[in-house]
Amino acid sequence: MAHTPVILLADRSQSHIDKIASTIVNGLSDCVQWVDELSDASKAVAIGGDGTLIRHGRQCAQANVPLVGVNSGRLGFLAKFNAETLIEHREVVFSTSPNMIQSLLIEVQVNDEPLQVAMNEAVIAAGHPFRILELGVSINGNPAPHIRADGIILSTPLGSTAHNASAGGPIVDPEANSMVLTPLAAHSLAVRPIVLHGNVDVAIEILQANEGTSLMIDGAVQCPLQTGTRVRVSRSSQALSIVLNPTYTYWNALVDKLHWAALPG
Repeated sequence: MAHTPVILLADRSQSHIDKIASTIVNGLSDCVQWVDELSDASKAVAIGGDGTLIRHGRQCAQANVPLVGVNSGRLGFLAKFNAETLIEHREVVFSTSPNMIQSLLIEVQVNDEPLQVAMNEAVIAAGHPFRILELGVSINGNPAPHIRADGIILSTPLGSTAHNASAGGPIVDPEANSMVLTPLAAHSLAVRPIVLHGNVDVAIEILQANEGTSLMIDGAVQCPLQTGTRVRVSRSSQALSIVLNPTYTYWNALVDKLHWAALPG
């Protein structure tokens, strides 16, 4: 088997990560040539929990390098492998045509200034002193009703199982060409999450803010938001390729890790 150029993305200063990394390096020695730069790699093996994989995933999307996620955390929903299953399926994973999905990412702008590409979601959060926000939403330039809520989530399909799901939003197939808009604690029972086409342009004007109102992208605070600030969310030109485990599907992960449709016990 030809050796595939691969970069290993891991914080090896952590002892448990170093042990996993060493197992992978040794176990893939017959099929992988390890490289030091993402630009030289045809695939990237990233070890970590979901937060780590999100950070590495954005880097891989920018470099157009497929991501092979290896879980070292508790949930690891984004990771498709552990060290043992990666080594077991190495001939398929590091072939020229592994089974992959293309995941849509979103671009976030504030007052027309690009901020960052989001892999999971962009969130407008009320913040201190936690008074309700008033948000003016438009979709493809068409004004929607004002939303009074504690905030709003714009989620990718991949991120639909994260903050979006916790707030009552729908779980979306990660390969879907869609975006999810989920209000947070809306001040009306008529306001519901909505699944939008992936190519929409969503603009949100902050009509009433708090001192601590802020924008978060993939769980990290990006900037404060004030009354009059405009946030725009649209599909990114970047996409993330994720290499799949040939014997463990997305639906397996929903059942095993999120306990999808589990009966009360």
